[in-house]
Amino acid sequence: MEWMWIAGALVASYLVGSLSFAVILSRVFGLADPRSYGSGNPGATNVLRSGNRQAAVLTLVFDALKGFVPVVLCLAFGERVGLTPVTAAWVGLAAFVGHLWPVFFGFKGGKGVATAAGVLMAWNPLLAVATLASFALIVYFTRYVSLGSIVAAAFAPFYQALIWDVSPALLALVIMSLLLVWRHEGNIRKLLAGTENKFGASAAKAAATPHKKGH
Repeated sequence: MEWMWIAGALVASYLVGSLSFAVILSRVFGLADPRSYGSGNPGATNVLRSGNRQAAVLTLVFDALKGFVPVVLCLAFGERVGLTPVTAAWVGLAAFVGHLWPVFFGFKGGKGVATAAGVLMAWNPLLAVATLASFALIVYFTRYVSLGSIVAAAFAPFYQALIWDVSPALLALVIMSLLLVWRHEGNIRKLLAGTENKFGASAAKAAATPHKKGH
């Protein structure tokens, strides 16, 4: 029966992760589909390019919550049905995968930065703080949100292994980090070419640029 609880937790978490709040909230606020402008990424940063800060903030919060809530529930109530902290890490990965490939939105999702942050905050709050601090420092000094996301993702598994411990849960974290870096492949190319947008660039200019496939 334990395997059924594990399977159910993973599927439920994936379905929660599949709720693309960038698209949902854009519809609620009467905004254009975030997949149709700017970077084409259904995430808070691209929603901000619409000029609606409230929608962007809510997108950030809800994208983080859909990674946070499943892990918290698994940690709080899972033990009685055999779900361990290691299971919670995989539950978090399932929510993250749901964000990347949402079943409700044609499997076309975002990059997962906020959802990954929510997972870390629930699973190991101190690891989340260390990772977010790395993100903030990189963004502060370079003004590149994408670079901050990539560096933070790369450092997170090392922080866990060096400061805390090496456990089976680390594999879930490594997979999540690798997927997050991979989803930034286009940003990496732009960073190398010197064409990546810096944080604070004109939202109107970005919003006016139609999304091109592959960017």
